[in-house]
Amino acid sequence: MRKIEYLLNEYGESHQNKTNIFIHAVAVPVIYFVTLGLISAIPTPEFVDFFDVTWAHIIAIPILYYYFLLSGPIGAAMTLLTAASFVFIELLERMNISVWQFSLALFVVMWILQFIGHNIEGKRPSFLKDLQFLLVGPAWWWVHWLKRMNIHY
Repeated sequence: MRKIEYLLNEYGESHQNKTNIFIHAVAVPVIYFVTLGLISAIPTPEFVDFFDVTWAHIIAIPILYYYFLLSGPIGAAMTLLTAASFVFIELLERMNISVWQFSLALFVVMWILQFIGHNIEGKRPSFLKDLQFLLVGPAWWWVHWLKRMNIHY
């Protein structure tokens, strides 16, 4: 069994209830986006500012590398989610909305919803067993879409 299949199966064991699945289908990509928003709000040194790069751009590189190691299609899909997240972060900035405040508020709400989902499920979140599952969640979300498009992950 490939590592990605093992991780998705393990993650899926605590995501069987339809309500929990729905909550995670919304919360997981939003948490990914707002986490990048929070990280992008961390001030960078002046020499980095020259390149218009944030800490979120820098951290995205090893994260996307991890996804590509797991699966090419998932890596490509996560690149799409990451790019879309950066576009939304830019839109928030252009609308003069505080990225860190918006992201923090949504981060808290989405995590509360996920814990409610796990309470309904009756199973603990996977990341309590292994922090790696914080990154597996978005891959799990994408697999549902990839299967609908008949793309094997």
